[in-house]
Amino acid sequence: QVQLVESGGGLVQAGGSLRLSCAASGRTFSSYAMGWFRQAPGKEREFVAAISWNGENTYYADSVKGRFTISRDGAKNTVYLQMNSLKPEDTAVYYCAAASRVGAALRQNDAYDYWGQGTQVTVSS
Repeated sequence: QVQLVESGGGLVQAGGSLRLSCAASGRTFSSYAMGWFRQAPGKEREFVAAISWNGENTYYADSVKGRFTISRDGAKNTVYLQMNSLKPEDTAVYYCAAASRVGAALRQNDAYDYWGQGTQVTVSS
């Protein structure tokens, strides 16, 4: 089992920045690819960003490319999502997730084995 706990959400004005953190406990963090997803009210959960188990590969949704950066710190068992130039349409609950399968399609929800509870991000205009 892997437990994931997100933090760092909040209310920010458009153009501002937030950094989300996802602390992992349980099995070996370094063996998991990690992803961030988000879900806005009335919408399906959507892919935001992902990072491979060794940090060498990162993936982003087109809507956040160039504004968001995913990273991981193995010593702290934590994955981060730095969000800059935030827009009102970024408002959502953000979830982190862990994927154990090698070669998993990290843009897909069903690639992930474990999910956190989510943290709310609200961007005001």
